[in-house]
Amino acid sequence: MSSAWPSGAERRCLQASTSEVYGDPEVHPQPESYRGAVNPIGPRACYDEGKRAAETLFMDYHRHNGVNIRIVRIFNTYGPRMHPFDGRVVSNFIRQALAGEPITLFGNGSQTRSFCYRDDLVDGMIRMMNGPDDFPGPVNIGNPGEFTIRQLAELTLELTGSSSPLIEKPLPVDDPERRRPDISLAESRLGWQPTVSLREGLAKTIDWFRSVNLDDFRAPTPNY
Repeated sequence: MSSAWPSGAERRCLQASTSEVYGDPEVHPQPESYRGAVNPIGPRACYDEGKRAAETLFMDYHRHNGVNIRIVRIFNTYGPRMHPFDGRVVSNFIRQALAGEPITLFGNGSQTRSFCYRDDLVDGMIRMMNGPDDFPGPVNIGNPGEFTIRQLAELTLELTGSSSPLIEKPLPVDDPERRRPDISLAESRLGWQPTVSLREGLAKTIDWFRSVNLDDFRAPTPNY
């Protein structure tokens, strides 16, 4: 049996990139044409620059070897079945609120993010993979609704009915002040736009968190 890969439209390779390629952006919202403002030697650099390098490699293989690629720049995504201890802000806030623990804000919570519900993300990625071969990307897939981290915390408290207090801790180095996708390219080339609001998606995510035993997701303690 031949081990050769199929050619042409039968072979499509996805690069799941990230909005982190924009760094702490000086352009807002961020279009795909923006080249970003990334600190190459900062504590976030291994992730930011790793994704940027991956995009470079994908584009080189596309240009020089004819590989049929798709590059999707994913903005903050959340939803049911996300790992409760993945360290993301949505999972952290929901866990803390349901446990009645203080909700941790880094800085004063004025930095902004745009939150895309998982179903919208998957729809966008499928449209991209089924899209025309002359459109390899990159393309932003994210929800252009922009919220401060403090607003996210307050909405989490409202939807959970929690009385957890908000506490502030120092802002991490190179933490982006603003993050919002320009999705005009996805709208025009893929006919895509998100349909699930943050309130609706967050409520569904909270319901899932309530339905599981969070202890089942904790990493086991090494036994040396």
